[in-house]
Amino acid sequence: MHSFSPIIAVAAVLALAPYLAAGFFPDRVAECTGKMPHWAQILSPSLLCVPYLLVSVGRGTFSWMWLALYAFLPVVIAFLLSRPDRARSGRFNCWPEFLILALLGLAVDLRWFERAWPPHLSAFNKVLLLDAGIYGFIAIRKLDGVGFDLRLRWRDLAIGLREFLFFAPLALGLGLWLHFLHLHPFGANIPAVSIKFAAAWIFTFFLIAVPEELFFRGWLQNLLERHIGQERALLATAILFGLSHFNKRAAHFNWRYVILAAVAGIFYGRAWRRDRRVGASAVTHATVDSVWSLWFH
Repeated sequence: MHSFSPIIAVAAVLALAPYLAAGFFPDRVAECTGKMPHWAQILSPSLLCVPYLLVSVGRGTFSWMWLALYAFLPVVIAFLLSRPDRARSGRFNCWPEFLILALLGLAVDLRWFERAWPPHLSAFNKVLLLDAGIYGFIAIRKLDGVGFDLRLRWRDLAIGLREFLFFAPLALGLGLWLHFLHLHPFGANIPAVSIKFAAAWIFTFFLIAVPEELFFRGWLQNLLERHIGQERALLATAILFGLSHFNKRAAHFNWRYVILAAVAGIFYGRAWRRDRRVGASAVTHATVDSVWSLWFH
């Protein structure tokens, strides 16, 4: 009721801008970043603290500690990923990458920083951490094979929907057997249902599926493949994806959710690695989540 204001809207635009710019104009972002001097490349992500500053001052919850965290953490990420040996062939050493992924993943999953935000505005935390990762891995590290491009191709849709069709019968049988899925007819008004499904799909695609697929497939699975091979990387990433859902929709370890999410992660990973496109796996992910939320939640 009291979350929206012009300041919140400005903060939201500023928070989403790096994510959308990198997704829709990746070449332009890389070009602009490359033109900056090295010190500016490292320090510029400190501006990610501005959305926090606007929201916290507007809501009377400002804290120097949280401001410093949102200013300093992106700079540390950029610094670690800017070292000359990050992309040197023959000496690929991924410990900074995996350390950063562990920090970002745990911070989001365990909600380490959400108390910095007023109630109902904690989504800012996830977006800002995503921005920090995007800047570090894509603009600074220039990690290859990520496939972060929000300009969807017909082939992305075809691959994504194919993997959804492969996963759906397995998910339905396993979910009903585990008593995780419960059929909830959503109504017989086809135009209304179609509009609600489309709205749910678009929201899920941009704010849930793409960020998670970028993290787990574009970054994590991508890096793991270089050390343990494609099949093991696919399985390991799927397991970690499943475990990241242990505290979703439950106060205890939600083992049913973990199992279903891990199985889903295999099909998301297959969709991504087919052409190494985050958009393809995000199509599968968004379709699964939308169908589940409307008919089996």
